[in-house]
Amino acid sequence: VYLAAMQEVYKLKAGAIATYPDYLGVSRMVGMDILPTGGEIADEMDTLEQHYADYDFIYFHVKKTDSAGEDGNFDEKVRIIEELDSLLPRMTALQPDVLVVTGDHSTPATFKAHSWHPVPLILSSKWSRRDPVRGFSETECAKGCLGQFPATEIMALALANAERLTKFGA
Repeated sequence: VYLAAMQEVYKLKAGAIATYPDYLGVSRMVGMDILPTGGEIADEMDTLEQHYADYDFIYFHVKKTDSAGEDGNFDEKVRIIEELDSLLPRMTALQPDVLVVTGDHSTPATFKAHSWHPVPLILSSKWSRRDPVRGFSETECAKGCLGQFPATEIMALALANAERLTKFGA
């Protein structure tokens, strides 16, 4: 199967920060540079800061939330999400054109498996509309100005918010 490289499709130099082999493999398949990192979330953040200026797009994947959900360990999943929350000021200090925070699927700890449930998404840029949402959950994000939409539209929204499209829509 041929997958076009991100450079070819989106004209972006892309890097990937991930620890799990599946995500590293897919990232490599779409032409992202693999940025070596340590096994902890703080290590991934350090890697982001070290390489941020070298890339137009950086995929930052955290496997630990998914693993905690599959283990049914709600408290651990909360701890990991709170750790990620604590890193957001470091991410925003890099002044990205667009910051997207989401998941590739839902993994409720009560379910102990991937599920069909909606996945929350935050998209922040100087052009993104403000809304009254103040929490990051499936229910709260569905109330936001983006509502619910297919995941296949995320990249177009991110590119539009980064002013990398000459036209959005038909």
